[in-house]
Amino acid sequence: MESLGTRQVYVNPWMTVREDEIQRADGSSGIYGVVDKPDFALIIPLDGERVRLVEQFRYPIGLRRWEFPQGTAPDRAASDPLQLAARELREETGLRAGRMIELGLLDVAPGMSSQRGRVFLATQLIEGFHEREHEEQDMRSAWFPRADFESMIAKGEITDAQSIAAYTLLLLHEHSQP
Repeated sequence: MESLGTRQVYVNPWMTVREDEIQRADGSSGIYGVVDKPDFALIIPLDGERVRLVEQFRYPIGLRRWEFPQGTAPDRAASDPLQLAARELREETGLRAGRMIELGLLDVAPGMSSQRGRVFLATQLIEGFHEREHEEQDMRSAWFPRADFESMIAKGEITDAQSIAAYTLLLLHEHSQP
């Protein structure tokens, strides 16, 4: 597929929507709509056999949802992913990690968005006070035993695709350790 041109359809501080005119391999033309968002960091805070989750209202689906702490920095899109992860962890939970390991990369919705996310495992955790943004004022944070977290996924109580995929990366990481 070849891009023949692009036009910005919508923009705000968190996202841009563009429409690209394309030419397919067979020569036919078409359009492709793309949502561009800054890359995000997702953090799995792990303390023994428990994980820390945050719960917040997700406006697009009209529901409160538990998920791993995660976020972007639109004003600092070029910032270091590890620094972004440390900031998001502190901001949403108040936790500071003595150790952070990058577990992998996730493509959110590659059929429509350029956004990608880096997944980090945070351990050696120190409790502190959260530093939430104004949009996060209704956020809650709590520890869950891993067995409860897995049960919540199985029951459809945790449906955040990034959190579920990140947990898979954690399991793969754990299985690769001697």
